[in-house]
Amino acid sequence: MKISDFLSPSRVMINMRARDKCRLLEQLSTQAASEVGLARNEVVTEIAKREELGSTGVGNGVALPHARLRALNTPFGLLARLHHGIDFNSIDGEPVDIVFFLLLPEAGDGPDGNALACVARALRDPETLRELRNARSPETLFRVVAELKTA
Repeated sequence: MKISDFLSPSRVMINMRARDKCRLLEQLSTQAASEVGLARNEVVTEIAKREELGSTGVGNGVALPHARLRALNTPFGLLARLHHGIDFNSIDGEPVDIVFFLLLPEAGDGPDGNALACVARALRDPETLRELRNARSPETLFRVVAELKTA
């Protein structure tokens, strides 16, 4: 599985502004719900439930908010680089400025792999994170993650 299997250039945002974690997750949930044809409240609720289990701020300024939804057949991703880092209650206590938002099929991602693991592997590499933070356009941001070998 490649990140480009569930992320497209049109779903990459650069210099996104959000005051706090709650508002950011609402913004991303609203956009994702619209794009996959689900009710906004369903996506907001499922993302919030996952965050209640523990923060998806995985450290090094990265968050991987995600939820599994019965109505989905394939993974769906949004990638946002924030204008300013925000408190995400991350495991290392550092603010988050790179957010990969994932909606996943409840039954699993299929025979090609696990989208969440794919993204987690890609975004733990310091060189990749540097390139993402230095990207000047959404297209460049997309290219950085789309070209990664995550298997």
